[in-house]
Amino acid sequence: MSDSARQATRLDAIGGHFDPWLLGISCALACLGVVMVGSASIGVADGHDVGPFYFLTRHVVFLAIGLVGAVWVMRTELKTIEQHNQWLLLVCFVLLIAVFVPGIGRSVNGARRWLNLGFSNFQAVEAVKLLYIVWLASYLKRYSEEVTATWGAMLKPIGVAVALVMMLLLQPDFGSSSLLLAITAGMLVLGGVNMPRMFGPVLIGLPVLAVVAIAEPYRVVRLTSFLDPWQDPFKTGYQLTNALMAVGRGEWLGVGLGASVQKLSYLPEAHTDFIMAVIAEEFGFLGVCLVVGLYAGLAGRAFWLGLKCVEMRRHFAGYCAFGIALWMSLQSFVSIGVNLGLLPTKGLTLPMISYGGSSVIMTCAALGLLLRVSYELDRAQRQVARVRNETAPPSAANDPGAPSPTAAPMPSRKPAPVASAMTSRGTSRLQQRVEPTLGRIA
Repeated sequence: MSDSARQATRLDAIGGHFDPWLLGISCALACLGVVMVGSASIGVADGHDVGPFYFLTRHVVFLAIGLVGAVWVMRTELKTIEQHNQWLLLVCFVLLIAVFVPGIGRSVNGARRWLNLGFSNFQAVEAVKLLYIVWLASYLKRYSEEVTATWGAMLKPIGVAVALVMMLLLQPDFGSSSLLLAITAGMLVLGGVNMPRMFGPVLIGLPVLAVVAIAEPYRVVRLTSFLDPWQDPFKTGYQLTNALMAVGRGEWLGVGLGASVQKLSYLPEAHTDFIMAVIAEEFGFLGVCLVVGLYAGLAGRAFWLGLKCVEMRRHFAGYCAFGIALWMSLQSFVSIGVNLGLLPTKGLTLPMISYGGSSVIMTCAALGLLLRVSYELDRAQRQVARVRNETAPPSAANDPGAPSPTAAPMPSRKPAPVASAMTSRGTSRLQQRVEPTLGRIA
């Protein structure tokens, strides 16, 4: 066996580590969700004439399913996921079409957004968010140069997003439609799209969204009630006024876990869309700051991982991290804003905290993908560090006072010659074996 082959074998034995901050924040959000669903759903369960822990039990089951899915994603190589990107986009359209098929799709409260799985309903758009992000990450990697230079490459993902949004508006689901468009725009910007070219689609899309928003009477009612919920507190402003009363009762430290009054059949959807109001009532301003801090930490860490991946030319992994960061940050921002009366009412759950089978399962899968990104990034960094140590001159390795191989070279007046060791055939093969994506994008 050659020296380069033996080195490659040793490098294959190097593993990575999952990001501890990301793992800790995910576990904290999951635990907080279990506690708050158990607290907020007691009044709802009583109204449905089921046991007091009915919704808590189901939430724990959904969380367990999501954990299994997350572990499966965490053990799957990103290159394997990337190979199926075209099929993932096809699944997005199939899921959104299936909700309109009789016997498969199910309508709840006038909206046809769910798939009937027998034991539970599954909201198709929750899976579409993750699958679309993975497809778009793969697209931005494959056509990174074209996206920055041509109109066609930039407009293709926008066209795909518009097609998905049109199907979502038929359900109707304006909140998820806006979220999907925002994720698309954010990923294109982070993918290096030419900013002046983005102004055209944005200037066209914003008025169209405004027209769509006011085209339905119930959306206009939500907007007007958001501006002044106390004008009709028992009808159009009922949800928001009760949410604001819950927030006001919490004051600084809250009334205590389980002591919320608004969750007792006063606040609609206390365990799903308005669970943040219950958190504010029971844990006060301090609890709200804690939740906001957890989501800020999650999004910030995901953006940091994406940046590090792009720096190492692991573009697919980096764009996946960017997309999930945008998803989690935007959805949590909208959900918290709705509960605090800062935004009009939208049916978006609080990721990992609100009750909801499809939301919990797909959020777990998304966090599993994010943890996989952190694992492969750490593994790649360890492998590159090993290569640099093994290709360092012996004198530098034996001299305690010499700078480390990973340290930046000292500035020189003359251009440094290219090291013959780095241009040798064996080392080139070794670098390709260690990091297939280094040095090329496609």
